[in-house]
Amino acid sequence: MLAWINQLDMPWRALVWAAIAVAVVALAWGGTALNKRVFNKVQQKHRGIHLAFFEKINSALIVLLILILAISVFSGAKTVWQTIFGGTAIVSAVLAFAAQDVIKDILAGLMISIYKPFEISDRIVLEDGTTGVVETITLRHVVLLGIDSNHIIVPNSKLNAMQINNFSYETELQSIQFRFSVGYDSDMEQVKRVIFEAVADSPYSVPGRKQKTGELTYGPVYFLSFADSALITAVTVFFEKQHEPEVVINDVNTRVREALIANRIEIPYNYINIVTKQ
Repeated sequence: MLAWINQLDMPWRALVWAAIAVAVVALAWGGTALNKRVFNKVQQKHRGIHLAFFEKINSALIVLLILILAISVFSGAKTVWQTIFGGTAIVSAVLAFAAQDVIKDILAGLMISIYKPFEISDRIVLEDGTTGVVETITLRHVVLLGIDSNHIIVPNSKLNAMQINNFSYETELQSIQFRFSVGYDSDMEQVKRVIFEAVADSPYSVPGRKQKTGELTYGPVYFLSFADSALITAVTVFFEKQHEPEVVINDVNTRVREALIANRIEIPYNYINIVTKQ
């Protein structure tokens, strides 16, 4: 076929090459679009991070296969193909070095999709403090949806090596741990009751802590520690995945603050006493 194209006049030769390029692009686009449509159908019934990752793998393989088929049609391209990938040690070494990060990210993405330390829609906190809801995974990175709908892009290899705090691990609910400070003179039993009731009154919080009887209840309020000028309490709030974490945080914080003030429980803050000499 290559010989036949080379026999054509220059305008016709350029036209044929343009048509071939358009056909290859169209095949690649059509193949990846069909692949995405099939996976979207599957994910409507069986949603999972492994499906999101393998959808990207399939798309890459489809494009690669179409390119290989297009090149194999032209016997003249055989020599160039062998030269690039088999005949030149320097070029092969450069390509291998350049692809190290890509290969690491793909393998890390494969490990994430197999062992599933988190799933799509899980809220996770990374060891550097970054917080976000897992939106999707690609061959190279995971996309997190952070505060104010900003997107956080984390390479698969970096994420796979991190310690991750997953508030939704193997559960249909998400959860957030809240910490509240109260004054040293506070009645701790009253504090725990007020915070518990404020959390339970939130339209977003749901029972998520399983008791020994198997019944679900709201998370208890714990007295955790003594700070310099406050007593520290903590409670875990469970909520359904369709709610934005920031909306839940705003509602719970507002309700707890109003409840503490209504019950005349001190909310301490740092202050400085200045003594002047007369």
